[in-house]
Amino acid sequence: MPPFPFALLTPAESAAMDHAASSMTPVSRLMENAGWAVARSIRSRFDPCRVVVACGPGNNGGDGYVAARHLAQWGWSVVVAAMASPKEGTPAYEAASLWTGPVVPFVADRLAEADLVVDAVFGSGLKRPVSDEVWAVLQAAEHVVAIDMPSGVSGASGEILGYAPQCLMTVTFVRPRPGHLLGPGAELCGEVVCADIGMPVQAWDGIQPSIQLNQPGLWRIPVSSDGDYKYRRGVVSLCAGEEMPGATRLSARGARRTGAGLVRIAAGKGAPAYRLGDPGLIIDDAPLSDLLEDRRRQVWICGPGLTPDEVAAVMPQLLSAERTVLADAGALAWGAEDLTRLKGVAAVTPHIGEFRKLFGPVNGSKLDAALDAARRINAVVVMKGPDTVIAAPDGRIAINRHASSALATAGSGDTLTGVIAALLAAKMDVWEACCAGVWLHGEAGIEAGKAYGGWPVAEDLDAPLGLAREKAARLAQEAERKNPTGSLL
Repeated sequence: MPPFPFALLTPAESAAMDHAASSMTPVSRLMENAGWAVARSIRSRFDPCRVVVACGPGNNGGDGYVAARHLAQWGWSVVVAAMASPKEGTPAYEAASLWTGPVVPFVADRLAEADLVVDAVFGSGLKRPVSDEVWAVLQAAEHVVAIDMPSGVSGASGEILGYAPQCLMTVTFVRPRPGHLLGPGAELCGEVVCADIGMPVQAWDGIQPSIQLNQPGLWRIPVSSDGDYKYRRGVVSLCAGEEMPGATRLSARGARRTGAGLVRIAAGKGAPAYRLGDPGLIIDDAPLSDLLEDRRRQVWICGPGLTPDEVAAVMPQLLSAERTVLADAGALAWGAEDLTRLKGVAAVTPHIGEFRKLFGPVNGSKLDAALDAARRINAVVVMKGPDTVIAAPDGRIAINRHASSALATAGSGDTLTGVIAALLAAKMDVWEACCAGVWLHGEAGIEAGKAYGGWPVAEDLDAPLGLAREKAARLAQEAERKNPTGSLL
């Protein structure tokens, strides 16, 4: 069983595996398997039509020559448009020599007249922008299937390097690349198919991937047992402001629905505004210093519904008491004035606008930006978005695409803080709790979207969380059965 079932391979890691595999099996055999997988994926999704396979000179182009040969053997009308010839003696050269069909110039007119273009020009390892001359040809294609990665999309980061075509499908191998999940390039990939090409298990030796696909099995949620009671399930406490009780309530509901045994709101002078809320909540009006004497209250949410001035009054006390603090909203606005204020928190959950205010512009890779931010404040960073990145200071990174546009509503982020806090209270590792919380929140958004015609409000997101948790536990068990060695990073 290959290790790291949730790994997202960077182009460098993929190249290292290819190099290691070359001592165990001929590269030409892996190329043959890859090209056949591409051809098979095309045949299963499209009717026979006129195909132009646009081939570059490297291994990506070699995969293209193999795919062209198989499609032609199945009776499809196929020609190869060679951007450049492979270097003699390479596996791509060998693959090209086995192609006996037509080879036509790499020009826009040839691609424009095709019913389907197979993009086998650059692949995922591209590091420099696509030239205007190459783009002038590729953009003539109307319907495109990419091998490994649309030419012009960075496999490492999802950045678009100059130009890249919109594809109907992308066929990659062994494991997906980060660029298949990270915008803006991910939106150009279309359906992503990851094919097994017979990579030797031993080729994983020495590979220690740090980037993971966020899904159950990467983490495991604590399960309920007959001996549970509220304090074993965990206590979540929230710092509340006087002016904006709604955000705090949404976080509290998220925590309760995710399984926290007890949720308490430290409202101070604003307690009367919270007492008419959910009857299962406990509202505290005592000074925070008194509340922190209770050692059972280890996990605190600080920020939702708070002004920066209100955060300034409570955050230093929480950090001085060495509590596990999840910072969001008002706490991030307060921290943006001086980033050192957030040192000591366990995790922050900024959307991209808040992230920029805290850490500066994101120039280049979101993964690099999130990891750098996590190390700057020594806390887990959840960079929220359709491609949420969860980064830990120790180098662990997960990318989450399990979400829905139904989450694009005010207050949904407050619910997320409650979900994560409940998992922290259940004593999950901070990074794993953030990963699990993001997935559960995404699943709740998907289910709420179905229930409300795609347009739920934040108050609808907490109801599906129990079922989301049940689904996550089931999927994690299934993943463990498929990977009994437990080879997870």
